[in-house]
Amino acid sequence: MSHPKPTPVGGKLLTPFFGVLLLFWALGTAAGTVRFLQGLGAASAMNDGYPWGIWIAVDVVVGTALGSGGFAVALLVYILNRGKFHPLVRPALLTSALGYTAGATAIVFDVGRYWNLWKVPLAYNGRYNWTSGLLEVALCVMAYTAVLWVEISPAFLERWKEQPGPLQGLARFALPLVEKAFPVVLAFGVVLPAMHQSTLGSLFLVSVTKLHKLWHTPFLPALFLVSCVGMGYAAVVVESVFSARAFRRPLETRMLSDLAGIMAGLTAVFLGLRLVDIVLRGRLGLAFALDFHALVFWLEVALAAVAAGMLWTSRGTRDAGALLRGAFAVMAAGGLYRVDVYLTAFDPGNGWRYFPSVGEILVTLGIVAVETMVYIYIVRKYPILAGAPAPAGGRA
Repeated sequence: MSHPKPTPVGGKLLTPFFGVLLLFWALGTAAGTVRFLQGLGAASAMNDGYPWGIWIAVDVVVGTALGSGGFAVALLVYILNRGKFHPLVRPALLTSALGYTAGATAIVFDVGRYWNLWKVPLAYNGRYNWTSGLLEVALCVMAYTAVLWVEISPAFLERWKEQPGPLQGLARFALPLVEKAFPVVLAFGVVLPAMHQSTLGSLFLVSVTKLHKLWHTPFLPALFLVSCVGMGYAAVVVESVFSARAFRRPLETRMLSDLAGIMAGLTAVFLGLRLVDIVLRGRLGLAFALDFHALVFWLEVALAAVAAGMLWTSRGTRDAGALLRGAFAVMAAGGLYRVDVYLTAFDPGNGWRYFPSVGEILVTLGIVAVETMVYIYIVRKYPILAGAPAPAGGRA
């Protein structure tokens, strides 16, 4: 099956939208400067009861799930041999690489002694607890971020190979090596995210008395893994639709509509696991307790049910708007579930409370702004998106 060759979309970089992103970057940089000069207490609302705030719950736990598109599309194309989705591979890998890099950046802001982070991949002095789930997440996220940039590197090497200069020799030498090593790299690219996404749920298995019983379950690893695949596909749909609009490219509605059925099935599996687990464990009564946690639980259920229904009815259609709405619903349902586990449904006791500070929000917005600016630059300069390049003066 032949597919359009990826090409740079071209066009000017500095647009009004890019200017807005620069503004958010500047605000995030100012807040980040306060954090690094004056410490976590001056820039965040985190405390001894809630040592993890939105830099972990949103930027890492939700962000890496949205960045699982590369993992999810690789499963389809290279493992399940669904070659028709091949044009989605490079955009998905780029989005994943940027999403995981953004998550790793957020960790630098979140860790108190960030200057010691270099010791993590080196198993410093052999002092690690190798049974720690948190250590597995740290090592796997670091390794997978590197793997993603290797997977997307052919796009850069192909471009450099065509341009005379010092990078041309490097590209001619490195590109065959990367292509030869791709099966091994792909294996790591499938195993690593499956490991750490499930472990993000496993971390809260020990919070028996602190995590609300509507969320505490032995199925936490499975729920986190299933939700990350669905959210990854949803992020691919959103990226594809918005990039087509921004860069004036044809919409890939045929492939995206085929993804709709897959996302609907995954969302239904996620919702079924949640509901069956609660019923079998005798906790259904908590869902009708008429309190805040019950309200949030039913909001999760409603979002997942609406997402599955919208996507199931959108499968096989060419309605980009319906696909986009369904994808956003999947992202909202999965994102809310993950934030609930890490923050909303977690109660450390002793009256501890947490709500993100302005500084935390600005840093998060700044990280997202930088991630978006880098994406725009790369797709304009390198062969990522399939199809004809956009005409000069394209948006975004």
